[in-house]
Amino acid sequence: MMLSLKDHLPAWTHPWLHDAGIAVKILLTLLAAWLLRMLARRLIRRFAEHYTLPPEMAMGARRISSFVVYFSAVLYILSLLGASPSVLWTAFTGFAAVGAVAFFAAWSVLSNIFCTLLIFTTRPFRLHDYIEVLENGEKPGLKGRVIDVNLIYTTLQESGDGHEGTVLQLPNNLFFQRTVRRWRDPAQAPGGIQGDG
Repeated sequence: MMLSLKDHLPAWTHPWLHDAGIAVKILLTLLAAWLLRMLARRLIRRFAEHYTLPPEMAMGARRISSFVVYFSAVLYILSLLGASPSVLWTAFTGFAAVGAVAFFAAWSVLSNIFCTLLIFTTRPFRLHDYIEVLENGEKPGLKGRVIDVNLIYTTLQESGDGHEGTVLQLPNNLFFQRTVRRWRDPAQAPGGIQGDG
């Protein structure tokens, strides 16, 4: 007949065995979450290097993966401590619903954030390209050298025509509503863009 660990320990340790078991499970969960996070970061880094993704996109993916791993670990630890999974799920979906309403209220910001991801993946232009955003095919549009792309705006440094040194900040969703003309070299631009900005 097999004896359990409880049978080998003094009687005064018996009340602590359950708590010690939970503590060990929590430590193992944290260790597993840390290892999973490190593995995800390594995979994302390799993926970003292989597909030459911008560093900002790789950093965002690392942050999201870390959040998902640690959030899952916290939920599991809370269930180990006795929190009901249905209560946790109800709280999570309630917070998610409130977040969805808030995001719906800020749809233009979300549109720009989503378009930023599309700019990084489809690459209609890159940093230091010279671009022109056309209203329609007839009139000259906004043009300059791309000096920054953030979550909301793309910043163009204007050059020529008395605009030397000024910058334009264009919402990222504008690039998917207009025609974009791109030059990698300013010398290729037909008379509109002079110099390096």
